[in-house]
Amino acid sequence: MFYIVESSKSFYEAGFDLEPVVQRLGFVILHTLDFSETLRRKGIDLDEDCQVFEICNYRYAEKMLSIDMRLSLTIPWRISIFTRNGATMIGVTRPETMNSVLSENAELAKLAAEIDTKMVMIVDETR
Repeated sequence: MFYIVESSKSFYEAGFDLEPVVQRLGFVILHTLDFSETLRRKGIDLDEDCQVFEICNYRYAEKMLSIDMRLSLTIPWRISIFTRNGATMIGVTRPETMNSVLSENAELAKLAAEIDTKMVMIVDETR
C-alpha cells in the first residue's frame, strides 16, 4: 500500500529537488502542506518534519473521472517527505493498490498501474 524510501538528502534538499522530477514526469504540484509548520503555529510541538505535496497529471485525472467520478476522492495523489529519527523519508500511497480496492474496472487497473509506476519513479529519482 505504501512505498517509502530513505533519502540521502536532507529534508529541505529532498523537498527542493522534488518539483523538477514531478514536472519532468508530466505532473504538477497543486499544493504543499507543511504539517510540521502548521502544527507548530498551533502550539503543537512535533519532533519530526513533514511536508505533503499534492500532485496531479490532468490527463490521468480526466481518464479516471470519466471511468468513475467517485475516484475524485483519490486524487490528487500525494507524496510525503518526512523525517524519522533524523532520516529523511519519501513516500507515496500506491495508486495501483488503492484503486484495486475501489474498482475491478480493467481500464482503471491499467491506468492506476501507469500512475503507480510514475509515482514510484518520482520518489526514486528525488531520493
